[in-house]
Amino acid sequence: MTTEIKTLHLSKVIESHTADMSNKVAAVTGTTSGTGYVCARELAKLGAKVFLLNRASERSEAALVKLQEEVPDGKFELITCDLQNFESVRNAAAAIKDKSDRLDILCNNAGVMALKDAATTDGYDVQMQTNCLSHFLLTKELFSLLKRSDDARIVNHSSMARMGGPLESKYFGKNGGNLGGDGNEEENMSFSGPRWERYHQTKLANCAFTYGLKQKLEENDVTNVKVLLAHPGFARTGLQTTTAEDGGMDDQSDMMSKAQSAEDGALGILRGCADGEAVSGNFYGPVEWTGFPEILPPEDFLSDAHNTQTNWQGCEAAVGAFEF
Repeated sequence: MTTEIKTLHLSKVIESHTADMSNKVAAVTGTTSGTGYVCARELAKLGAKVFLLNRASERSEAALVKLQEEVPDGKFELITCDLQNFESVRNAAAAIKDKSDRLDILCNNAGVMALKDAATTDGYDVQMQTNCLSHFLLTKELFSLLKRSDDARIVNHSSMARMGGPLESKYFGKNGGNLGGDGNEEENMSFSGPRWERYHQTKLANCAFTYGLKQKLEENDVTNVKVLLAHPGFARTGLQTTTAEDGGMDDQSDMMSKAQSAEDGALGILRGCADGEAVSGNFYGPVEWTGFPEILPPEDFLSDAHNTQTNWQGCEAAVGAFEF
């Protein structure tokens, strides 16, 4: 049985590691709950206009109402964006282009965890398309707006699940539903087996995207766009509920009482979005499973040539070339 978790670090991050966001324009994926909701709320409090990118749903509408209640002067706008559908992602990017002539912050926050071995309508693994391929596509489609900002930020979200073996190209292809199956109960309860390997691949892919993109920005002499990485540590968010409903884990276990709050889990991406001292390539998150979002030294494998090339080639094969 889980209990309410106290937020410990939000006030310090706001006081010491965020800048005024007045007149900034931000887009955040996955804002109906958890880390994305907190990030959108705090960016609005700091003065930014925030596009909320979610699937059309009652949850999305309810989250907007709640955000408006919590930040009465906040500037929020819903954009329909289903990360399990490439056409929807392209349409969301087009909608943002129609509404704004630049974008200062793109926070690729949304994610799913340890879902069944299933294909999207586009044919890709549901986890890889949601967590990685569609965020690559969204970044590619919005890059022209980001280049118009004086100080643009692309913030990608990984997790402790980045740890593990190298990226494999099969996870980036149209192999949804044929990537190892769903695992047995013992595997799922112990965070092992094929569900969790697919999740690991997506979270490592987001790291490789970050450092691969950083290298390409430098090669193309793009100096006004930063790319940053964050991980939430072990935070209680909607991820656990969704995975439990799908048969992947027990979100009511005693272990969950050791998690930090969704607010504390959001502070890595918030620093990436709003820290005035941010440097491209910074990696924010707790040193251990919980704690203050420090600037972390990225592990070497996050940026090694195999992982960055596998990610870049797999993403471009799925959604097209990234033009600078």
